[in-house]
Amino acid sequence: MIMDKFHILAAFLKFLMERKKFWLIPIVVMLVLLSMLLVATQGSAVAPFIYTLF
Repeated sequence: MIMDKFHILAAFLKFLMERKKFWLIPIVVMLVLLSMLLVATQGSAVAPFIYTLF
């Protein structure tokens, strides 16, 4: 199961390299970081302060 997720990531990176879509890398990284931040702060005392930023 976890290998399937790594396979998807490897296929996505291969797509980026073959198609020369390097500009997508920062967008994907920021989306992943923002989603991790929202998941990590959900239900905590910090959540109201995070949501006021957006």
